[in-house]
Amino acid sequence: MPVLSLLSCKILQDEIVWLLGNDSQITNIVIVANENISEFTEKLDEQHTSYEITPIEKITKALENVDKNEFVVVVNILELGLHEVPKELKSQVYQNIEKMTPFSKGILIFYGLCGNVLGNVEEDFCLEKDDCIVRILRDDERIVDDCIAATVGGCANYLKLLKEHSKEPAFFFTPMYASSWRELLAPERYHSDPEEAMKMAKMVNDCGGYSRVAKVKTGLTYVKDIDKKIEEYAELFGYSIFEICGSQELFEKCYRSIKDEIS
Repeated sequence: MPVLSLLSCKILQDEIVWLLGNDSQITNIVIVANENISEFTEKLDEQHTSYEITPIEKITKALENVDKNEFVVVVNILELGLHEVPKELKSQVYQNIEKMTPFSKGILIFYGLCGNVLGNVEEDFCLEKDDCIVRILRDDERIVDDCIAATVGGCANYLKLLKEHSKEPAFFFTPMYASSWRELLAPERYHSDPEEAMKMAKMVNDCGGYSRVAKVKTGLTYVKDIDKKIEEYAELFGYSIFEICGSQELFEKCYRSIKDEIS
């Protein structure tokens, strides 16, 4: 089977750990060497999932001796926070696709529209031009809005949840959001003093009407002490906590679909 590459935001690393651990067809996993992979590799180690770490410019050479009957998955994890500057997010995603197409038969992008900058990515990297299938996370109707939409089963269900909770808006926290909220929120951008920075961050959130945290129960347990991390956030901002259901269904469906396309 040809090489399948996964290009992902760091926030969706747990979903990839789950997919890799539940696909018995995989014979080799190659992780692109960069500064974003330490947490990801730790989780793979905990699951006793073997892998190799290789600089992206050396992957084509490294794959030359791989048997054509083997199924190789290449994983490229990008940094958190790119969504803050949509143009930069698009630029980074597109640049990495260009680097991965030489050794990939298919690339699955673990992003959503993310500010509507990735809506044309499949067309921009069409098979006729690059000899590599490029796909992005979709539900049955369209590209998902973001990682939360993917986790709760697609855009329709996400919109339903937003409407249900519109009177008391909430931040939706997956396990990785719970683990990474300080990095995502980046309160230091508001003020050099940590205490003042948190006060200003809360002011910004309050202006948006937020008063609660929705714990998205994904069923994944790779992040430790999820409840403690969410409670820390909620206590700092004075928010209440409630739970909603998520799943791996959409991720698995997109993953299986591109596997079928390239096989």
